[in-house]
Amino acid sequence: MSLTATDIRNLCLSALALGICALLPFGDNGYWLGLGVTIAMFTALATSWALFSGPTHYISLATAAFFGVGTYVTGLGIETLPFWALVILAGGIGAVLAALVGLATLRLSGVYFVIFTLGLAELVRQAITWVQNNSGQKGLYVLTDLDEAGIYWWLLGLTALVLLGGWMIGRSRLGFALRIIGDDETVAAHSGINTARAKVLLFMVPGAVAAMTGAILAPRYVYIEPSLAFAPILSFQVVIMALLGGASRLWGPLVGVIPFTFLLEAVSSNFPNQTTLVIGIAFLVIVYLLPKGFVGLLDAVLHRINKTGAV
Repeated sequence: MSLTATDIRNLCLSALALGICALLPFGDNGYWLGLGVTIAMFTALATSWALFSGPTHYISLATAAFFGVGTYVTGLGIETLPFWALVILAGGIGAVLAALVGLATLRLSGVYFVIFTLGLAELVRQAITWVQNNSGQKGLYVLTDLDEAGIYWWLLGLTALVLLGGWMIGRSRLGFALRIIGDDETVAAHSGINTARAKVLLFMVPGAVAAMTGAILAPRYVYIEPSLAFAPILSFQVVIMALLGGASRLWGPLVGVIPFTFLLEAVSSNFPNQTTLVIGIAFLVIVYLLPKGFVGLLDAVLHRINKTGAV
């Protein structure tokens, strides 16, 4: 894969931006650092989600399932394995689980796939709740010396890997195949593309990233239980942020993550019982006013400007 001057420039600018973001804990270790952790978390989740759902147009609501599995990997193994090993292990388990789910469900389409992925988190949550109830244990304590700054750097590093991986996938044969699948899956199959394998391979990416994100954030919660680890609202938040920014571009989800995080922060601080209402309104706004997100709106404006200039 050869790099052009533009590619090198964009990579350098991205590395510089991430380097600046990494300085946040040195300037603030309170409110803004906590907000930075949230933004880094949702950037990794929404970007990895868009890597699969953007080109394929499959709406996955399984993020909470993979995230919860990751938190429990850390909770169960924190006393026996080093933290970095647990993060890697969570990613591997998340990828395998995503592959199994993908093999079973990616032949479904439309609302059937959405319903199955939404039910997956609830299925796993109920299974873990049943196991814990029978063992007499309600939850797990996750006690480490990892502070908020450490969690932020871990998430920032994961976000950097997701962005780099997404950039590489977009330039690969897999990315090309998935764009064809998104345009017309029947045409892709007749073109010799193994559509099932391509979709399963890419579905493993958000599965692994969500599990690793959960593993990294587990020490922040200190005490985890199924209702917290597998909260369905997380899946909806990730979808909204990715679609709000625009799932068609690698940097699109970030454009949705930042404003929506600030909105949720303001709502949760002033109207803590209205978070679900805000999420519902956000869905309606995206569907009716921003079907292609801010990225699509920007593209439309630039296209109109270019067209006017050409005239």
